Amino acid sequence: MSRVGKSPVALPQGVTADLKGQDLKVKGPKGELALAIHPKVIVKIDGTNVVVSPVDEERQSRALWATMQRRITNMVVGVKDGYTKALEIEGVGYRCALQGKELVLQLGFSHEIRYQIPEGIAITVEKPTALKVAGIDKEQVGQAAAEIRGYKPPEPYKGKGIHYVGEYILRKEGKKK
Repeated sequence: MSRVGKSPVALPQGVTADLKGQDLKVKGPKGELALAIHPKVIVKIDGTNVVVSPVDEERQSRALWATMQRRITNMVVGVKDGYTKALEIEGVGYRCALQGKELVLQLGFSHEIRYQIPEGIAITVEKPTALKVAGIDKEQVGQAAAEIRGYKPPEPYKGKGIHYVGEYILRKEGKKK
């Protein structure tokens, strides 16, 4: 039995859920998100709760039960509060700037990197070496942050590159004399 799937998703004040067939829409103050529910899972709206249960006792049904419950929870939190990921850029001459709908990164390459900001994502540059990725879809925010980090992941000797705020970078010892 899934411990995560058992608990219903509570809808806070200002957030509404609408279920039509296997399509669930969640509306809140920050926006609206939609999710296609897997056929192996049953979703019911019970007052201010969304209850998820498996169709049968198959292994796939039980696995998708908690997955769908957690995705619905992420949608509810997203439309109410939103999600943010903070990134830092470390290295001499490394910086970022916003130009319209593009994020321009200078990361020590012979050229600058231009990242097209996806729809539904807001990127703010607080300092030339710090930026925040924000949005209502947790998956989309995480994917955008991972793509930006992927241009220059932190290296283990000096820690140069792009890393999440609070991320621990395993450091290696350099060459010995």
